[in-house]
Amino acid sequence: MKKITVYGAYGHTGRFVVAELLKRGLTPILSGRDAGKLNAIGAKYPGLEVRKASVDNPSSLDRSLNGAAAVINCAGPFLDTAIPIVKAAVKARIHYLDVTAEQPVALALFEQFANIARDAGTVIMPAMAFYGGLGDLLATAAVGNWPEVDEIRIAVALDSWKPTLGTRITGQRNAARRFIFSNNRLEFLADPAPTRTWDFPEPFGTQDVVGLALAEIVTISRHLCSPEIHPYMNLLPLTDLRDPDTPAPTAVDESGRSSQVFLMDVIVTKDDKKRRATASGRDIYAITAPIVVEATERILKGEFKTSGAVVAGEIFDAEDFLFALSDSGLSFKTHDELSNTAGGT
Repeated sequence: MKKITVYGAYGHTGRFVVAELLKRGLTPILSGRDAGKLNAIGAKYPGLEVRKASVDNPSSLDRSLNGAAAVINCAGPFLDTAIPIVKAAVKARIHYLDVTAEQPVALALFEQFANIARDAGTVIMPAMAFYGGLGDLLATAAVGNWPEVDEIRIAVALDSWKPTLGTRITGQRNAARRFIFSNNRLEFLADPAPTRTWDFPEPFGTQDVVGLALAEIVTISRHLCSPEIHPYMNLLPLTDLRDPDTPAPTAVDESGRSSQVFLMDVIVTKDDKKRRATASGRDIYAITAPIVVEATERILKGEFKTSGAVVAGEIFDAEDFLFALSDSGLSFKTHDELSNTAGGT
């Protein structure tokens, strides 16, 4: 039975990842830097190995990966954890995936480890999550058989955003300016960020949105040929995120999911034609688990196109991957030949 080290297994997203691995018949190794929290989650899963490890102690990271086929890093801020864990994964010659939304982290992993992982025949896949991986898969599905497009726009609608402590700490730690992709290169997001209206599918409808660039800019621009990639988010969740009194997510079912509703809408333009791909569901943290575990499972089965530092749309069949997430509550749709007014103004 394949073992997968989950670093940050006791965190909010890490717990979803552990449960998803078990559901699929894979064996998590519970790892992280906090012994007390590790012991607590170990008590919940008494048959699983618990391995304390710190990014400041390479030997402990080596031990945490011993016998594993892959490692899923769920411990932010990823500015602190990603590179040490990738180095340990490269040394162990195993696959590495994480769930970062931090652009500098994804860029650093692609720049520093692409050739090393390719030579080793392993996969390094940052940002395989709601932010980063999902947008990349949707954009890849929407582009389809077009070899290049004129523009890719991504809009996220959330009915609320109750951030985890990890999200708040990462926001404080990651003070770097964010990038969009324009004129065929990474450029800083304008300050103030651009605004527009967006005609979302139901249940959101027409919403005011603002430019918000996260890891999908890095993932999409790695392999899809478009000179312009622009991301947006509706305003309500950003108000929640910026309010220090907004509480953390609250579980409303036995799986631990919150009631949060999300919709991600991608529109690609080529000449006078448009295509759209959308995904909707509940709880952006919870849906990250099946996204990253589906990728892990496919990699372990050898169902990927190339090794190295890669993104999901580059190595998987995007539509097949997205449809496979329907059992996890993700609704995925594509629409061809839209009118020029699709997506709003």
